[in-house]
Amino acid sequence: MKSRKITTIDTPYVGIGEADYQKEKRRLQIELLKIQQRVIKNGSRLAIVFEGRDAAGKGSTIKRFVENLMPKHLNVVALGVPTSAESKYWFHRYQQHFPHEGNITFFDRSWYNRALIEPTMGYCAENRYKYFMRKVLKWEHDLIDRGLLLTKFYLSIDRDTQLYRFEDRLKDPLTYWKFSENDLFARKKWEIFTHFKEQMFKHTSSEKSPWVVISANKKREARLTAMLYLVRVYGRSVFEPLTGEDVEDNYSIRINGIRFTELSLQQLAVLKDLRDSGS
Repeated sequence: MKSRKITTIDTPYVGIGEADYQKEKRRLQIELLKIQQRVIKNGSRLAIVFEGRDAAGKGSTIKRFVENLMPKHLNVVALGVPTSAESKYWFHRYQQHFPHEGNITFFDRSWYNRALIEPTMGYCAENRYKYFMRKVLKWEHDLIDRGLLLTKFYLSIDRDTQLYRFEDRLKDPLTYWKFSENDLFARKKWEIFTHFKEQMFKHTSSEKSPWVVISANKKREARLTAMLYLVRVYGRSVFEPLTGEDVEDNYSIRINGIRFTELSLQQLAVLKDLRDSGS
């Protein structure tokens, strides 16, 4: 299979400071909330995949995506070690977690475990790896043709950054549990993982289902860049980063004859959801 489309994103957020980061994050989160409202209204199904090495920042990036979204209409999936049946019926293992109409699902690692960590660590037989690589794009294309909106992010970090983050986790009494001996073992197989990553990019990216690669050596930059990409694809295609503008809280809604004014977009979304559900 020939190489297909891979989108490598150049971030506009190089060197961003804390104050500007918080302002830009808020701007983007408001746009993400608008996307979620559109997904709910249209009955769409949006799945967002985050892949990358250990300590690439997948979970923390997802956290920033969802922290101001409506929990009722989203799900975060981070599956553990598969059972023997799940390992055999690999696609079904993940497809049962795909979003229902009007919902968004974030995958903290995904079916691409079979293209990355499983072959690297010897967790799957070669024939299962090859079967996955042959079938995954057609499976995704079929899902997309049936209406699924799919975005696949790969957060890329270098070896030194990973080591620094491992050390940082171990020193923090609140995060030491995130580090395991398996992480260290996987690190020793860095070059093997790199080989399988390159094979994944070569054989599992297409115009319809591309990989979006983001440098994640700087967490702030990676989080904002991923948000910006999604906003431009599913929301405001001309969203301009770093304008410095603040967002006005001036929304209003009428419920049962009572008008609520000067609402934030988050407050408006919650009230609309309550009104539309008849609560």
